[in-house]
Amino acid sequence: MVRKMQILVVNSGSSSIKFSVFAVDQHDATEPQVLVDGQLSGIGGGDATLSVHVVHQPTSAPTKSNVGIHNLEQAISTVLDTVSATGMPVFQAVGYRVVHPGPKLRRHQRITPEVLQDLEAAAVFAPLHDPQTLQMIHAFMSRFPRLPHYACFDTVFHQTMPEEATTYPLPPHYAEQGVRRYGFHGLSCESIVRQLQRRGQPPKRMVIAHLGSGCSVTALVDGLSVDNTMGFTPTGGVVMGTRSGDLDPGLVLYLLRDLKQPSSEGISAIETLLNHTSGVAALSGMPNDVKAIRKAANEGQPRATLALKIFTRSITRAIGGFCWLLGGLDAIVLTGGIGEHDPQTRAQILTSLDGLGVVLDASRNQSAAAGIQQISAQASNTSILVVPAQEDLMIALHVERMAQRKANETPRIS
Repeated sequence: MVRKMQILVVNSGSSSIKFSVFAVDQHDATEPQVLVDGQLSGIGGGDATLSVHVVHQPTSAPTKSNVGIHNLEQAISTVLDTVSATGMPVFQAVGYRVVHPGPKLRRHQRITPEVLQDLEAAAVFAPLHDPQTLQMIHAFMSRFPRLPHYACFDTVFHQTMPEEATTYPLPPHYAEQGVRRYGFHGLSCESIVRQLQRRGQPPKRMVIAHLGSGCSVTALVDGLSVDNTMGFTPTGGVVMGTRSGDLDPGLVLYLLRDLKQPSSEGISAIETLLNHTSGVAALSGMPNDVKAIRKAANEGQPRATLALKIFTRSITRAIGGFCWLLGGLDAIVLTGGIGEHDPQTRAQILTSLDGLGVVLDASRNQSAAAGIQQISAQASNTSILVVPAQEDLMIALHVERMAQRKANETPRIS
């Protein structure tokens, strides 16, 4: 059996593709070793940036270059050429983050023709993410046809949610079709739990606020998910960068009627509205960049100020609601691009929770650096932690486990 694998991990966002190569050894207590860390960002804007860091090379400083990427096809081709280039580590498997597997796939999977067929059918569940991930999977499988390819799903971690948290108040035949609350950002949450477990006993009652372009809040007991603000798709829950979050269903019907378009065109227009042209960007009238919106708010622009108030209030409400659901909180964890790097947003979310005994240390919050940081005051009844999301590392670990399990199942020929 191969003790150590080198695994390429591909994690795509709405305008970026992250890629990493990890050396993973499940029999080694040390963390998987990052061999390559790269990102192609700004896809579709004409000013995309390719950043690549090949670790442990004589010239190991990250390299950045501007590349003319105007569409996803060009982006995928650029990443493929980058990971295939001379001097890059050789990898034995490829793992992908897939947001929504649909109702049939309930665990991380090696990608077979049958799995691909199920993923194609499930793309309608996450139209913002899954179609481009599938396009990437097809391209990478074509370039590396002899390697095993694996899909890791953002929903698997949330399968511990109880029935009362996953069931919609609709006639039962809809549940039979797969209409239920799935929960998302599971790989991020799983990585948080793993990091806290490696430090000792994780908090018993905890919420994790994953705050980035997409945002969700998860309630956990003993490291297991019991609820998540996202539901049937990643569009629901708290307010996000370009996504509306939860809306009155009657409002969606009103929007459909207001468009006065044929049903197929109307549904497509509403889908675009709720996923791409709503949220903080719509409220502020600015591009989806919280740093720029925060600067505009500090300069007194009322739309930017209101956008941030609505955004942070929705997250505060979710954390407060889970606090009551769990009978109190031992820890609040903030992660994701905003959660890890934006102290003003963290303060705006947490200050309103002081009535629940949540007390932020302003100095710690302002100076929080990389790694796991505690930013709660000594008087706080609840620990407040900033913890980096490690989705790619979790994918690498899952891929290695699946590959080793397959190796153990394969009969040996003597």
